[in-house]
Order: sequence, then C-alpha cells, then structure tokens
Amino acid sequence: MARIYDTTEPTDLLAGIRAARAALARGEAIVVPTDTVYGIAADAFSPLGVARLLAIKGRSRATPPPVLVADVSTMDALAAEIPEIVRELLERHSPGALTVVLPARSSLSWDLGDTNGTVALRVPDHAMARELLRETGPLAVSSANRHGEPAATTAAEADAALGNDLEVVLDAGPGGGEASTIVDATPLTRPAADGETPRAVILRQGALSREAIAEVLGDALAPEASEEG
Repeated sequence: MARIYDTTEPTDLLAGIRAARAALARGEAIVVPTDTVYGIAADAFSPLGVARLLAIKGRSRATPPPVLVADVSTMDALAAEIPEIVRELLERHSPGALTVVLPARSSLSWDLGDTNGTVALRVPDHAMARELLRETGPLAVSSANRHGEPAATTAAEADAALGNDLEVVLDAGPGGGEASTIVDATPLTRPAADGETPRAVILRQGALSREAIAEVLGDALAPEASEEG
C-alpha cells in the first residue's frame, strides 16, 4: 500500500510534499486532496506520468485528464486563448469547482492523450493542493478511483482503491464529495457561422450550479436540451 501523509500535521506535510515531488519527478502518480474529490495526479508535462495515471485509472488516451493549476494566471501559459467572458467566469469562480475546456497552446511539450488540441483547466479551492501546484507546476489530475467506480472522498478510500499502484497519498481530511462542473468554452474561440451565436456547453454538471455559470455567460451559454425548441 502507499505511504499516507497526514498533511494537517506540519512535519508530515513537509515530508509529504517532498515525497510527492520526488514521485512526480520519477513519472509516478500520487493521490492529492482537492476541494471536490481526491485525485490521482501526475506531472502534466511527463508523458510517462500521464500514461501511468491513465493505466492506474483504467482509461485510454481517448479520455485525457484535466489539468490543475495554482492560479488563473497560469492558464494563460497553457491556453492559446481565453475569451474575456470566460476569463470573467474564471475570476468569479476560481479557485473553485469549475473546469474550463480551452484550446491548448500548440507549442507546449506535453501529451495528455487524444485532446484534439484542447486542455481542461481548473484551480482547486484547496490551500494544500495549490501549495503543491506552486511547487510542482501543472498536474494532470483525475478522480482517485478505478474507471466506473465511485470517486474517493477520503484518503483512505483512495488508498484502498489505488494504493497498490502508488507510493504517496496526501491526506487532508474529507473532500467536498462532488466533482467539478466542466464547461467547454472552445466554441467561444471560433468564428461564428452566419446567423449563429457561439455558445459554451456544460459537459458535466457538478458542484458549481448552472445558474452560477449562466449569471456570467448569459446568452453565451448553450441551453439545456429541455430548454431547446
């Protein structure tokens, strides 16, 4: 099983961060706490690490992991374009349970899987997670569970599900229990067809409500299927 570090204890926090950095540098995956659920994480710029993450998770390259960053400003180095209305949404709900899909910078040397030139970005509302991100840089992160199983909301659950394939689990107490809301903002970065209004799409409804997103995006948010027609 993995070594579990209690990050609420200063000594264990320092040791855990050190062990996490070393494991990530070797291309290993680790378990990290977030404000939503616990995540399995790898260095976003390590093809070996991302491949390891996907293998442990039981997913193929067709399901690339989102990338967590320490702050919104870091997104500018990863996304080719952030429309102003999307930036407003990020500023209002980051850190938080908002993941935004944007076109990725083509110059980046990473391989997250079959992304079709996009990247899903989020700033977690979790102080320890952001501290780790400031130490390591962007991390590819997916919920800490095998594909098809419930997401782990505690370090013990993550360790029980994945510990045999990991060395490091960072424990910061129970997570929020609900995954982030994913918004595909890439339509807002493309030219609109005649007579059409580009609209962002909610790909997964999670902890951040549709109402909170619509309050910022307005008509730039695609209606739900039940609202169409």
